[in-house]
Amino acid sequence: MRRIHIGLRTVVAFAAMTLAVSPVIALTAGASGPGPNTWTSIGQGVNPATIPNVTVFGSLDPKTPEQVSFILQEQNKSQLEYQTDQGFNHFLTTSQFAQNYGQSQSNINALRTYLGGFHISTTVYADDVDVSASGTAGEFDAALSVTQDNYRASHNPGGGSNASSFQNFHGPTTSPQLPYRLSQFVLAVFGLTNYSPFTSQAVSRVAGSTTGTLTADATTKPGKCLKETGDTNDCNLPQDFSSDYGMTQLNKHANGSGQTVAVVSLAALDAGLTPDPLDPSAAPNLWAPQDFWQAFGIDQTGTLTVANIDGGPGAASLATGSDETDIDVEQAGGVAPGANIILYQAPNTDSGYVDAFFQATSDNIAGSISSSWGESETYVAEAVASGEETSAYQAAFDEAFLEMAAQGQSGFVAAGDSAAYDTNNPNDYGPYATTNLSVDIPAASPYITTGGGTTLPNAGTIPALTTTGVASPFSVTQERAWGWDYLWPAIAGAIGISLSSAAQTDVVGTGGGFSANEPEPSYQYGVSGTNFFNAVKYLTPTGYTNVNGIVAPTTWNFNPTPSVSHGSGSGRALPDLSANADPESGYFAYIPSYGAAASLEIFGGTSFIGPQLNGVTAVIDSYVGHRVGFWNPSIYQFAQSRNSPFTPLQQAGTGNDNIYYTGNPGALFNEATGLGTPNISALAKDFAN
Repeated sequence: MRRIHIGLRTVVAFAAMTLAVSPVIALTAGASGPGPNTWTSIGQGVNPATIPNVTVFGSLDPKTPEQVSFILQEQNKSQLEYQTDQGFNHFLTTSQFAQNYGQSQSNINALRTYLGGFHISTTVYADDVDVSASGTAGEFDAALSVTQDNYRASHNPGGGSNASSFQNFHGPTTSPQLPYRLSQFVLAVFGLTNYSPFTSQAVSRVAGSTTGTLTADATTKPGKCLKETGDTNDCNLPQDFSSDYGMTQLNKHANGSGQTVAVVSLAALDAGLTPDPLDPSAAPNLWAPQDFWQAFGIDQTGTLTVANIDGGPGAASLATGSDETDIDVEQAGGVAPGANIILYQAPNTDSGYVDAFFQATSDNIAGSISSSWGESETYVAEAVASGEETSAYQAAFDEAFLEMAAQGQSGFVAAGDSAAYDTNNPNDYGPYATTNLSVDIPAASPYITTGGGTTLPNAGTIPALTTTGVASPFSVTQERAWGWDYLWPAIAGAIGISLSSAAQTDVVGTGGGFSANEPEPSYQYGVSGTNFFNAVKYLTPTGYTNVNGIVAPTTWNFNPTPSVSHGSGSGRALPDLSANADPESGYFAYIPSYGAAASLEIFGGTSFIGPQLNGVTAVIDSYVGHRVGFWNPSIYQFAQSRNSPFTPLQQAGTGNDNIYYTGNPGALFNEATGLGTPNISALAKDFAN
């Protein structure tokens, strides 16, 4: 999956405090509460002290165009949340959703009139929840009583050849404000700063070598998977996902024809480089996924449409990470070759991300939606504590997911690729990396289906990577939770380092655990394993320090032979289900941005699970003849039936873990793989019934 580093996020939300200011705003206050001359603070300004090596270099030109999104409070929200947890028997159209849960027209008109007074133009999404505003920095400064400055910060997204030494951005220097009347129904405002240190979490194989060559051309289709000597099961295609997870029987009856899937993807912004869209193919008049499907014998007959949100991204670029977008579309279309695909691609800003979700939801064309971007709950908490973020960040995305559920749109996101320690990777989080247990946002939302990762049986050898290293074999004999503890001995041998160093360097595997912020949803009530866990403590967090306002550990003690320990947990448990995500048993992806010599690579990561399940939903929807909607209320019931469509991975111990959580023998759920792996044909029959 691709990480979203919040840093100075583009989100601001109203706080409890109110401030009296001199301008008179022509808005009528309610019967009680502050009067029309009172404004409410809706966030905090940029605090340069919280950003490494930041420099201020002047005010933002007031003529700079800005796109700002005002996310409104959904009405009757408790009822909507309850119904989503229980499952909808009747799905709503977007207009019906707006009527039942969107904001009132009087409130929307009041916001638009106010912004229009500053020459800011607005567009209201069909759901009456998202108001997209276009104007200049000077106009937004006046409307929100702020001043925006330019900044330069050190920035190293992911390291390696894609790293940059800095990022230029802008942001408000003081707390944005809205008149009290408006602040009562505005949940969050996105887009006032474009600070975005985003980095890729698409996971490559340890050896980092090219494992195949795209042999497809006019005379040699389909392409061939050329395995590395000694490696097994390391060059899978979407067809392999289908056969591995029981989809063959279903494919005899349906292929997604007549359905539409939506992929939400972002564009990485980096040191003046253009953001990343879908790659064009080297072949004329084709996108990269279309060339991929043709090369590997996938008869994808659906249409591929690209929808640019908030102006969309710029030209494709490896440095900005077109790989994520290519992978998501290739996998979704490969699993559902008859389905139409809409790619909603947006700039890598909060306004872009939230608008892309709300656009896909408000359009209500796609029966299923997936995204492979996320962020650690701990990092969000750090940003909130330092004034860079608001707790309304997750709530805004929850609102989009609630609307999806009400409209019968299935939704999928990735659990993360940093195992149970979601904030541990210094390439992702730099000086803000921590070693505590943490899960991903938006994966922690109770209103979205979260896909975790497994490792399929495979074997191989990591070649000597240094002059002191030696070629080191590895193997996995049965499907297990994805955690690279099985690779640590081979990594240590190939590099010539200690096992402890290898372990602490490569904390890689499927995300999973308990949300610190989101409550346990009712569909998890009574499901064994969602409130307790088994664990193998290879790594014990130590070295507690104040990290950006949060006291958290930053180092580990290592135990090479941990026994199984036990505990209980609370909050939303994740992931919901799992499938192959380990790059060592991974999938081919065609990435033209990598250049001709390396355009075909093997990748892994929970990035693959969301778009694969997105495609699965299109096939199931076409099989049953209607949308099946939000999966979770149904699949947790299916898992408790006599003929569950899931195979739980419940072996307890170091052979089945995500570097912490392991199996819960006798239970239905564990925090490494959720309900387990699906038999998709059986799942389709359950949905049909």
